[in-house]
Amino acid sequence: MDINKISKGKGQMPEVPKIYMPKIKPSEWPNKISLKLKEYRRVLKITKKPSSEEFKAIVKASGLGIIIIGFIGFIIHMITQALQLL
Repeated sequence: MDINKISKGKGQMPEVPKIYMPKIKPSEWPNKISLKLKEYRRVLKITKKPSSEEFKAIVKASGLGIIIIGFIGFIIHMITQALQLL
């Protein structure tokens, strides 16, 4: 691909879109950090440790999901291998 065609013949790279990044003054950092830490503390206060039954259910559901995704990947692999033999 020719760079001149991309940049309309000027021989320069095309313009990259700019990303908006909010500017925070250094004097505001302690306030922002303390607010974030308060949010994290609030979340940790309302969370609870799962019971053994809940944990077992989560492990079973996660394991089943991993097995299903692995099986789908295996089937796709077998199909691609069969198509290469044709």
